[in-house]
Amino acid sequence: MARSRLTPERESELYAAVLDLLREVGYDALTMDAVAARTHSSKATLYRQWGSKPELVARALRGNKPVDVTEIDTGSLRGDIEAMLAQTDDCQMDQDAALMRGLAHAAHANPELHRALRELLIEPEMNSLDDVLGRAVRRGEVDADNPALKLVPHMLIGAFIARPMIDDQPVDRAFLSAYFDAVVLPSLGV
Repeated sequence: MARSRLTPERESELYAAVLDLLREVGYDALTMDAVAARTHSSKATLYRQWGSKPELVARALRGNKPVDVTEIDTGSLRGDIEAMLAQTDDCQMDQDAALMRGLAHAAHANPELHRALRELLIEPEMNSLDDVLGRAVRRGEVDADNPALKLVPHMLIGAFIARPMIDDQPVDRAFLSAYFDAVVLPSLGV
C-alpha cells in the first residue's frame, strides 16, 4: 500500500488525531468520516493510505510509541529496563493503558482489528522485547532455557490489567519498576 505521499509530520498529526478521537469516543464509535473531518482530509485519502479503520488505528498506536527498545542497550537487563522506563511519561502511560484496555475489548468482537493490532503493534513489541531479553541471555544474565522468558509479555500485560483493578490506581513508572524488581527479574533469575 503506497503510504509515502504524507510527510512524517502530517502522518504524526493524523495519528495524534486518531488517538484523540479514540480516547473521546472509543473504537466502535470512531468513523473514518470523523477522522477525515478532524484531520481536514478526505475519507478516500484515509482509505488509500491505510486501507481500513483497524489498520489506521493500529498504525496510529504504533506511531505513538515513545521509545524504540531495540535502541536501548545499557549492558544489563536491569539497566535496559530502567532506561526504557525513564523514557516513558506516567500520564501518557495511563492514557495509553486505558486506550489499550478499550481496544482489547473491541478486538474480541472485531477479528480485523485483532489481526491489525497483532500484526502492527503486538508482534513488533514482542520482537523488540525478545531482542532485549536475547541480549540478556547472550550476556549470561538469563539462562537460555529459563521458561519465564516466554512469559515476560504475559507478566507485563497482567501488571497493566491487574493494577487498576486491584489497587484502583494507574500503572506508573514506580509501580512498573517495583514490579520488574519483585516479579519479572527474579523469575528470570536476575
